[in-house]
Amino acid sequence: QVQLEESGGGLVQAGGSLRLSCAASRRTFSSYTMGWFRQAPGKEREFVAAVSWSGGRTGYADSVKGRFTISRDNTKNTVYLQMNSLKPEDMAVYYCAATTSRNIVVGAHLYVYWGQGTQVTVSS
Repeated sequence: QVQLEESGGGLVQAGGSLRLSCAASRRTFSSYTMGWFRQAPGKEREFVAAVSWSGGRTGYADSVKGRFTISRDNTKNTVYLQMNSLKPEDMAVYYCAATTSRNIVVGAHLYVYWGQGTQVTVSS
């Protein structure tokens, strides 16, 4: 069992930046590919970004490429999502998740552990 806890959400103006963090409870954190997802009201949960266990490979949704950066620090059992040039359409609850897949995968059903989410609000 891996417990994940997100932090760093909040209110930001369009064009601003936020950095989300996700702390994991287990030292085996480094064996998981980690992802970020988001869910806006009335919409399905969607993939945002993922990073391989070593941090060497990443993947992004087209909607965030060039604006968001995912990274991880296995010494701190933490994964980050740096979000720049935020847009109103980025507003959502952001979740981090862990998968045992060694590949960068985008399907939410492939992630086995989830955090509770952190709200990101972008004002226009």
